[in-house]
Amino acid sequence: MASFTDRMLGAARLNVATYEEVEADRSATFQALTVVVIASIALGIGGMGYNGIAGIATGIVGAVLGWAIWAAVIWLIGTKMLAEPQTSSDWGEVARTTGFAQTPGALRVFGFIPVVGWIIMLAVNIWMLVAMIIAVRQALDYKDTWRAVVVVLIGWLVNLLILYLLAP
Repeated sequence: MASFTDRMLGAARLNVATYEEVEADRSATFQALTVVVIASIALGIGGMGYNGIAGIATGIVGAVLGWAIWAAVIWLIGTKMLAEPQTSSDWGEVARTTGFAQTPGALRVFGFIPVVGWIIMLAVNIWMLVAMIIAVRQALDYKDTWRAVVVVLIGWLVNLLILYLLAP
């Protein structure tokens, strides 16, 4: 079994074996949560000019809540509505893989850098999207990557709607 750091590096490298490992390791759920928190702190620091210190705390809560909801929505859509014959998964498998897919988000800490910060943020967000697609493909045992793309996008839209409705 790889260390937490090795898993983060593997996830960032889009290593399919890493996603398979965290999917299967039920004890890795806390590690996935830790990745989500690290990525949200990095975003808070990188966007400090926009949200200040209070934005970091709010961002952590929002990131954890968003991750949990998005994993549930992806699980529901991916296993009940758009399953392939071999699809077999539970919320924990989806949560672990999608949590680790947020690993590149640690680089959002550099978002505050003048002139290039927005480029870094854009590149990292695209990287995270690709990681999310790989994470979902592996967690749901899809053979078709495009199906994972569709599930991620539908899940993202539903998650945004839910978070909007929950906002004060």
